[in-house]
Amino acid sequence: MQVFVRDNNVDQALRALKRKLQREGVFREMKARKSYEKPSERKIREKAEAVRRARKLARKQAIREGLIAAPKRPARPGRGTAGPARPAAPAPKPAE
Repeated sequence: MQVFVRDNNVDQALRALKRKLQREGVFREMKARKSYEKPSERKIREKAEAVRRARKLARKQAIREGLIAAPKRPARPGRGTAGPARPAAPAPKPAE
């Protein structure tokens, strides 16, 4: 994995590295390897993960086919045109 440091900005490079590690699942794997997991527990966990993935896939497929309604996304202020407009700045007072 490679991260470039631009303009001696190490903080930005560290943030980019952490983001890449998060996407690759390195932190999750480190946490999982912290302690021993019995083979029977591993099978149970993997089956549960497979069920979760299958349900998620089925839910997305049903949404695409229009069988169920898509979940409503909460409006986030400050993005796009949604939300109230900012009040105008007060006009400067004329010099006397």
